[in-house]
Formats: sequence, C-alpha cells, structure tokens
Amino acid sequence: MDTQKITIEAMINAPMEKVWESWTAPIHIVKWNNASDDWHTPHATNDLRTGGSFTSRMEARDGSMGFDFGGTYDDVQLHRLIAYTLGDGRKVDIRFSEDNGQVKVVETFETEQTHPVEMQRMGWQSILDNFKKYTESNQ
Repeated sequence: MDTQKITIEAMINAPMEKVWESWTAPIHIVKWNNASDDWHTPHATNDLRTGGSFTSRMEARDGSMGFDFGGTYDDVQLHRLIAYTLGDGRKVDIRFSEDNGQVKVVETFETEQTHPVEMQRMGWQSILDNFKKYTESNQ
C-alpha cells in the first residue's frame, strides 16, 4: 500500500493553553471537528496520554452517513506534540509552537487509498481552518 504524507498548517491567534485545550477537550472537539457545515461531531472521547486512545463520531447532519474516527496516542508532549496511529494503521503527527504571540499548528498525516489525495488535503485543511475559527472566536 502506497501512502503519501501530507502536511497542513494554520496560525492560531490565541494563547498556547487555549489552543491546546480547544484541540484536546471533547467539549471543544465536538464544536469544531468538521470539514463543512453539513457535517458535525456529536460525540468525542479523549484519553490524552501516550498509550491512551480517542474517538470522534463524525456524521452528516441529515443523518445520511457517518463514521467513527479514532486511534491510539504514540507520543504526547504538553503544548508541543501529539502523535497517534489511526485505527487503520496510518500515522498522524501534530506539532504546536509559539510564534510571535500566535500558535503554529502543523499537522502531517499519511493518506488513505479510498479518496483522492487532494480531497484528503482539502478535507483535513478545512477541519484545521474550522479549528482556527472556533478557537479564535471562542474568547
């Protein structure tokens, strides 16, 4: 199976503590974890520690389809790194760094074989953009 790595990023205009909390707390995850307004995440769990696991239930708002997204944490370093392996074995690495009063979030993920690579890039970037919008407006 040929997997490609894609890297996306965003600059979040918020303090590191707030960015980390918004990224990791299920109460926040359910508010931003969707690529478009016709999808939502009605449920999320997160055991944020190396060896811990997480799940998010992503569904179309009209109820026509949905799927579970989850995995196990390989490495968690407070305010710096979250690395995990998805249920299908793909690796994801998210790095957080402070830059001039903002937080840079850089996410690298291995592609899957079902959807075109560019569609995956756009979908993951849309979710990250939604995270940015939510975190910056949730003062």
